[in-house]
Amino acid sequence: MLDKNYEEIIKSLIAWIQDKVKDAGGKGVVVGLSGGIDSSVTATLCKKAFPDNTLGLIMPCGSKPQDKEDAQLLADNFEIDYKEIDLESVFNTMLELLDHCESKKLSRANIKPRLRMTTLYYYASLNDYLVVGTDNRSELKLGYFTKFGDGGIDLAPLGNLVKSEVREVAKILGIPESIITKAPSAGLWAGQTDEDELGITYEEIDHYILTGEASSKVKEIVDNLEAKNHHKLALPPIPKF
Repeated sequence: MLDKNYEEIIKSLIAWIQDKVKDAGGKGVVVGLSGGIDSSVTATLCKKAFPDNTLGLIMPCGSKPQDKEDAQLLADNFEIDYKEIDLESVFNTMLELLDHCESKKLSRANIKPRLRMTTLYYYASLNDYLVVGTDNRSELKLGYFTKFGDGGIDLAPLGNLVKSEVREVAKILGIPESIITKAPSAGLWAGQTDEDELGITYEEIDHYILTGEASSKVKEIVDNLEAKNHHKLALPPIPKF
């Protein structure tokens, strides 16, 4: 990992969030609190940028109890105002209404982040806030997020930090160790972890992004995912006449 001054990065990110919100005419920010490291770092930066106008939303949807506990721990430690909206019943109602297929696990699971984003934008509209996303550079490189779910955001302050760099920022911010060391997971289904699903580690991904060096396996997985998911970062195609 390349040496960086993370204290200066933190200062610049706080100022960047403030500037972007003010440029958009917003009054503050809303962010989802998942109990994960990216969410925790993002929420803490938001709190420092807008001490009186940061709202966190804890939105369990068949989630592990530990995730909710970690989200509450983060909010309590940094005095972040938050609301809890349990979306499990809404999710189950959606499944009852849809002609869903049991074998299409990802299709069902992607409803969860889209419900969460709908909720975030409701509170953003209610308060004249912007929705701040938690996607890091590693996830954006791979397209490892749900289109119009956790990818449907106004700002992405961690977008130039790979996962390992987010951990360094988390340490300086004083994020609880239990959050920093937990296995990264999108919480899409029971037992799901990012690295198991991807088949490679974030350490390998980050090293490739930062240096261009990696094993043939890592290069193949990263390059294929980047090409396959490029559409997630692009505007919808519009025909030319």
